[in-house]
Amino acid sequence: MTEINLGNWRKTSEEHQKQYKNFLQRANKNEVLKKLPDLDEEAYEKIDCLQCGNCCRNHSPRFKTPDIKRISKRLKMKEGDFIETYLRLDNDGDYVNKTTQCQFLGADNYCGIYDDRPSDCARYPYTAEDVLLKRPQLTLANSQICPIVVHVLEKLIGVKQ
Repeated sequence: MTEINLGNWRKTSEEHQKQYKNFLQRANKNEVLKKLPDLDEEAYEKIDCLQCGNCCRNHSPRFKTPDIKRISKRLKMKEGDFIETYLRLDNDGDYVNKTTQCQFLGADNYCGIYDDRPSDCARYPYTAEDVLLKRPQLTLANSQICPIVVHVLEKLIGVKQ
């Protein structure tokens, strides 16, 4: 399979959603899990997150209790004040950002709390772990936000054929 056109990854993702869905439903879990670390590393070598920032602009991570404690401490805020200022409860009862674009994303696409960011952010886009297969709807949604997901899926489908 040809290299993903990074300028056109959104189009690739749109055109291949059905293929991605079929692959995720039928993939051999053990085979895929063996390949993910290398494919994830390869994707990060080819794609610079600082040139993108779509994840931070388009959806919020969950802020779990350890995240709230850690970030509040970094910002020298009381946990309650941090929650009141930045977070809201979503339909699942999880704390998420009040705004669609993360309040900690700088104009240069750097994260203002990078070393203390939520665990969801540190793990995103889940291309090195079993979440890719366990939560196919999330993977499909992420493929429309993140070129790294598209790169990994394209490589997996290419290897599979």
